[in-house]
Amino acid sequence: MKTLVWVEHDGITVKDATLSAVTAAAKLGEVHLLVAGENVGGVADAAAKIAGVGTVHVADGALYAHALPENVAPLVVALMADHDAFVAPATTTGKNIAPRVAALLDVMQVSEVLSVVGPDTFTRPIYAGNAIATVKSSDAKKVLTIRGTAFEKAAAEGGSGTVEAVSAATDDAGVSRFVGSELAQSARPELTSAKIIVSGGRALGSGEAFHDLIEPLADKLGAAVGASRAAVDAGYVPNDYQVGQTGKIVAPEVYVAVGISGAIQHLAGMKDSKIIVAINKDEDAPIFQVADLGLVGDLFKIVPELTEKL
Repeated sequence: MKTLVWVEHDGITVKDATLSAVTAAAKLGEVHLLVAGENVGGVADAAAKIAGVGTVHVADGALYAHALPENVAPLVVALMADHDAFVAPATTTGKNIAPRVAALLDVMQVSEVLSVVGPDTFTRPIYAGNAIATVKSSDAKKVLTIRGTAFEKAAAEGGSGTVEAVSAATDDAGVSRFVGSELAQSARPELTSAKIIVSGGRALGSGEAFHDLIEPLADKLGAAVGASRAAVDAGYVPNDYQVGQTGKIVAPEVYVAVGISGAIQHLAGMKDSKIIVAINKDEDAPIFQVADLGLVGDLFKIVPELTEKL
């Protein structure tokens, strides 16, 4: 069984989400990768070094510079003539491309796969992760998105895959165009790959308080900064910080939740963390039901004191 994996990258390096997708794909059989973009020779060479990879298909062209799914999906479908399954990380980009591929192939997509039981059987979360469903696909071609926190990352070095160029399309689908991007620049670790995350909630009251309390604590711990949806909706921090069912799914070694009540939507994005620390003045907050360590009290007093003692 040949599986084609979408390589998530920033034009320079392969992102960690790809490594987890490779691990999942390896459980299905032979692993091939697809690198699409503009001037991505370096990315392709890095992808070929991932352990367990066979062929790296490279589509290098201006049409793929920003991974517009309307242009990428037909490319994937063309390559699926020689592959049995398409696997994409369950990231913003992966979840944008995979459904279009499934629609063009006229197959059902299996989303947020947690484990590979067999060549056609998988587990995935339902009801915001409160239940795990085992699903069996009867489609000839499989289209899967992989929850990265559920799989170990494949080794980024040690592989010896071959790089093979594929014909890049010259005709734009013409239904979307890249206008621009506003990326949050930070020296802190990336949220989805950080070992420690400090997240703040609506209880912080303002963006100024969020930055004054959460960021110094995160810097002391060498942690990434996250937020609840309520904090993002209130405008404290950009959407890129959001952890939860409609945000980023994380599973760090330590997750510190400050002023977060623990709504189901948020818990779905972080409850697989190894150690969960909760700071909240409401002792009945749902977050304490999943927390390994809980501290009931005023976060405006506790957090500065904790930061000072670290």
